Amino acid sequence: MKQATILFPIIITLLVTLFISCTNAQTSNTDATMTINSFEKGGSGGGPSECDGQYHSDDTLIVALSTRWYNHGQRCHKFININYQSKSVQAMVVDECDSTRGCKDDIVDASKAVWKALQVPKSQWGETSVTWSDA
Repeated sequence: MKQATILFPIIITLLVTLFISCTNAQTSNTDATMTINSFEKGGSGGGPSECDGQYHSDDTLIVALSTRWYNHGQRCHKFININYQSKSVQAMVVDECDSTRGCKDDIVDASKAVWKALQVPKSQWGETSVTWSDA
């Protein structure tokens, strides 16, 4: 019984440490589908951004991430790297692409500025394959 009493706090400490390291882990080169979104008032994004309750210009390098990547706001106002073919750009996370509202689990929902910076041909705007990582 004494050994169990000694081991219990050690096991709990290890589990908490593992949980913290998993939730703080950075994402690197994750496959995603990039979609286009307007973060402006009246735009396709709907309401204001989840991170700050504000609307944002389509000329700003910003994104909304799928619910699991948004991670309860843990990535709010942090930058991610988005890679498309040989191009890369950094964009700030300002919103959640909510899975309860039909957003898939692998979405980087990007402003027009991101699409322009990555030089995606306008004829292909809407949905394309990218990779992303924490900046």
